[in-house]
Amino acid sequence: MKNLGFIILAIALTWGGCKPKTNDLNPGPVIHTDWSRNSTIYEVNLRQYTPEGTFKAFEKELPRLQKMGVDILWLMPINPLGEKNRKGSLGSYYSVRNYLEVNPEYGTLSDFKNLVNKAHELGMKVIIDWVANHTSWDNDLITKHPGWYKKDTLGNIIAPVADWSDVAALDYSNRELREYMTEALGYWIKETDIDGYRCDVAGMLPVDFWNQAIPEIRKIKPLFMLAEEETPKIHDTGLFDASYSWKLFHLMNNIAGGTQTADKIDLLYATEKQQYSPDSYRMRFTSNHDENSWNGTEYERLGAGAQPFAVLTFTFPGIPLIYSGQESAMNKRLRFFDKDTIPWNNYPLETFYSKLTKLKKSTNLLAAGTAGGEFIKVPTTNNQSVYAFIRSNAQQKIFVLLNLSPVEQTVQLSGNDFPGKYTEIFSEETKEWKSGDEVKLAPWQYFVYQTH
Repeated sequence: MKNLGFIILAIALTWGGCKPKTNDLNPGPVIHTDWSRNSTIYEVNLRQYTPEGTFKAFEKELPRLQKMGVDILWLMPINPLGEKNRKGSLGSYYSVRNYLEVNPEYGTLSDFKNLVNKAHELGMKVIIDWVANHTSWDNDLITKHPGWYKKDTLGNIIAPVADWSDVAALDYSNRELREYMTEALGYWIKETDIDGYRCDVAGMLPVDFWNQAIPEIRKIKPLFMLAEEETPKIHDTGLFDASYSWKLFHLMNNIAGGTQTADKIDLLYATEKQQYSPDSYRMRFTSNHDENSWNGTEYERLGAGAQPFAVLTFTFPGIPLIYSGQESAMNKRLRFFDKDTIPWNNYPLETFYSKLTKLKKSTNLLAAGTAGGEFIKVPTTNNQSVYAFIRSNAQQKIFVLLNLSPVEQTVQLSGNDFPGKYTEIFSEETKEWKSGDEVKLAPWQYFVYQTH
């Protein structure tokens, strides 16, 4: 491992496959892997997952997660972390000291390979977090290649954002950096057989870097690529499978807080359909590592609405995310720079999430992108509080009813798209719905019906 960086760089300097262009390359529409269409992503905060915080300790959790219906394991950065300008006792997960090694606090490269192999044996895929925008201040690249970094007018290397004082910004106008980073991305796929990447702050890098790098690493094997970004341009050249749905996330927070109403979801979705290509996956979520640590748990932000909004993330067009601890109804902000083990509390929501993942796998109605069923809004007599819709194709329907308010609602349903005989997935009760039916919903009550 010690000399691998020099080997990679030597190869890279003779390789002309990712030279920067003045215009973005356009490789054409992304060909999504079949296994990604009906998948649920699960974000693994390895440091906080177990008291040990290691690959080996987390590997013991794989059968439970597989049983819960998890398909794609997203591991937060596994690389060694910087010590210079470190924040807290352990540092940020996103202050990478070496792109070609594993964090010794988590275990060895062999331990990580065993984890990937075990996940694959259980039918799950593994993607890892990749921090291409910046490095720690004690990453060897700073001394070996200072020209790869952004500088101020005095020639001093700078942080990408003032508050990110523990990291140094990389400069992607440099061809050699692009080549090195592309080779490093390829290394983990070849060496450990991972299935893709979640790309940190992907929008802070030039789109044409991704346009050059991703086709190269996809030559190795089919991959799933998730961008931490919410702009249509990240999908325009068809390289990223999925992007963050921040706008829906913030809208859910605002609806729960009483500053917005449920009908605004329709406006947001109409805008998405205008801006994004039909086969772009949008990742839906009620929590993640950033939101949990800095802006509050889902219970702080959504209160009693946490579960109905989670139902929305699984049944709305897109691909859903579960964050570590959500299956245990974790109402704790995990410290970002220090050890802070998740309180597991016997997994009270494990069955809740299992029902949703099972539904997603049981039918293509909830598949991501163009493979999914048609989304049709079901009008009610109070669309500001009750959000109702179906996902349908020629064979089946899923009918979702959500009271997104803290007040009991009695509404009448209209339209000819939802009538039919259904089974509710949580209670397993059967019901026939007819146009004009009236329904009473307790505060924050939710129903998900599936046709027979």
